[in-house]
Amino acid sequence: MFALVAAASLGSAQPASGPVTAFKFQFGAEKAAAGYTLVSPALKYSKETGYGFESGTTPTTVRSDTGDALHRGAVTDAQPFLFSVAVPEGNYRVTVTLGDPTEEAMTTVKAETRRLMLERIRTAAGKFVSRTFTVNVRGPKISTGGEVNLDSREMNLETHEPIARHWDDKLTLAFSDSHPAVAALEIRKVDDAITLFILGDSTVTDQGGWPGSSWGQMAPRWFKPEVAVANHAESGETLRGFLKERRWDKVLDSIRPGDYVLIEFGTNDSKNRGPQNIYPGQDFSETYAEAGTTYKDLLKRFAADAQKRGAFPIIVSPSARRQDVKKPTSLGAYAVAAMEVAREIGVTGIDLNSMGVELNVALGADAAKQFGDQTHHVEYGSYLQSKCIVLGIKQANLPLAKFIVDDCGTFDPQHPEPTPAQFDLPPDPNSGRGGRGGRGGARGTTAPAPSPAPAAAEAAPKTL
Repeated sequence: MFALVAAASLGSAQPASGPVTAFKFQFGAEKAAAGYTLVSPALKYSKETGYGFESGTTPTTVRSDTGDALHRGAVTDAQPFLFSVAVPEGNYRVTVTLGDPTEEAMTTVKAETRRLMLERIRTAAGKFVSRTFTVNVRGPKISTGGEVNLDSREMNLETHEPIARHWDDKLTLAFSDSHPAVAALEIRKVDDAITLFILGDSTVTDQGGWPGSSWGQMAPRWFKPEVAVANHAESGETLRGFLKERRWDKVLDSIRPGDYVLIEFGTNDSKNRGPQNIYPGQDFSETYAEAGTTYKDLLKRFAADAQKRGAFPIIVSPSARRQDVKKPTSLGAYAVAAMEVAREIGVTGIDLNSMGVELNVALGADAAKQFGDQTHHVEYGSYLQSKCIVLGIKQANLPLAKFIVDDCGTFDPQHPEPTPAQFDLPPDPNSGRGGRGGRGGARGTTAPAPSPAPAAAEAAPKTL
């Protein structure tokens, strides 16, 4: 496969038989600029070509007779469109050239399973802008042997083929907004990026179905190209499950000195009964961790393992739920225990649970617009949650803070911005994996949250 796409590789010192890890693509022009591979909008991704537009997304070409060779054309569409490139596992620095040679354009870029990379980039007619970010690409194999035990949301259990874009063997970019337009794309594997690993459950994972979302998907938006976000969280997860399914082995296999590991568990660790429907045949009683003992011990183990590899652990308290407007919250014991661990072992702690309560109180009647149910956020809520995480990084004065993007601005959970009326991200195409946390809504809106569940129903175990 990689030999077939070698023509798209530039500046690589690798032998022709090795994997291709550098590409330059151009779109929309009649003739490619020097060093670029011109890609027809009709070219669909296949393992034979190794690159192309994903099925179901066919952008249209726009051209101009003026401008230099790289800026005479682009592709655009009224619907989101996706472009994929087969690449080996690693971090990839991506530079996109955005703009339409004939019209004003507005483009939002997401990677893999709806990870927000660039938000609403506006370009005037005939003007172009290049933006760079870094994307983490991974597969389930572990270098020391074996692989992650992926669940049915991540992998076809019959064919053993990944169905989640964040576990497959390609880098996928999605272009959307009111008038998305892309003229060129450069991709290059890098070894100098700081990787920010994220561990957790469905409140953190790369959710597949819009408008269900998580702060882990929004996090890349806030970091400069020096940082790659590797979100290893998954629905239904617990600290014990993360160990059992070898997800932690995969993270440890990838960590390099200077990386960061954000750890947020508690929502499912608190459950001591009921079926765990992500993995058939399992029961939450198998992964229950009492807040003051087992939960704390496991957090300490994860932090110590990360430190042994030269990484910086950051312990995050579990997200507050929709009904949480005062302390103790519905996950109060776990929120307290998480922050106790951070203090006891001297690592950074981010009290997301407390900030979530502040958001709920500050938003008042609009607080429900953060949620799709009692626990899971829609895009508006996850956007605010991700700003809370960035605030925690800044408050801890971590070296990572210097790589926060300049337009992040300040954030106060007691006076959150944007408001629901100000928030406007375009809807996404479905990524191919099921998501939780919302119902469909019109563009630029958040889904109305359902009525609060009765107390008895809320107490019943759910997979998150």
